[in-house]
Amino acid sequence: MRVMKDVANGRGPRPCAIALLSCFGALALPAHASTDGGWDWMIAPYAWAAGVNTNLRTNTPPNGGIATDTEFDDVIDKIDGAFEVHAEGQGEHFGAFADFTYLGLADGHDRARFHTESDLDTRLLDVAGVWNFSGRKFEGLELMAGLRYIDVDFSARFVPTNPAFGASSIDTGKSFYDFMLGARYTWRFNDRWGMTLRGDGSFGDTEGTWNASIVGQYNTHHGAWVFGYRYLDVSLEPDDRHLDITVSGVVVGYGFRF
Repeated sequence: MRVMKDVANGRGPRPCAIALLSCFGALALPAHASTDGGWDWMIAPYAWAAGVNTNLRTNTPPNGGIATDTEFDDVIDKIDGAFEVHAEGQGEHFGAFADFTYLGLADGHDRARFHTESDLDTRLLDVAGVWNFSGRKFEGLELMAGLRYIDVDFSARFVPTNPAFGASSIDTGKSFYDFMLGARYTWRFNDRWGMTLRGDGSFGDTEGTWNASIVGQYNTHHGAWVFGYRYLDVSLEPDDRHLDITVSGVVVGYGFRF
């Protein structure tokens, strides 16, 4: 089994509204950071109204009697559940964060000669340091470097419409370790409003992961409202099989500072 997103065919992620009770990884909250030289901490739960796109490609058809295809577009395009927890602290120039994300996908599709039932559980853990050039916490240009750990369990069942043929299945699970690099830039327009651009990628055991976002902030006394758009693409090869997951959509939440 290889799962792969087809960029060239122009297919985009299908929208499926979900509420992710999570914390936006390494999201900058600009206003009211202390300047006493101590560390400031933040946590930002948010909702992510996301669309999902996965495609499956396999070197060997699942069953010669039900299919000769080796590619299956949108084998999963529905989110079954997701959860992320992020914590970050910053001093004058240096900071650090840890980020855990769980993404569960489950879906079924009727095809010409068979029905597919697929399930995917993905866990991501980021641990990274942050360097701030300006010395103003959560503001200006910041570089990020660290490790990204990904653990994947995937299963797919192929049930033929012709009862003369038996069902077949694919089950795989694997863990991946990557080195992650990224950057973000935060503008403060005034005491209330700001905006952050972020991009990062990782490489190593995976075929590459990419994450990008643009978010605005409206600051309050104890934190900030955050709203914007996030894109995440993960490309894996568990057990000589390729899995590409794309998740993107609007994010809205509140970031707490302490």
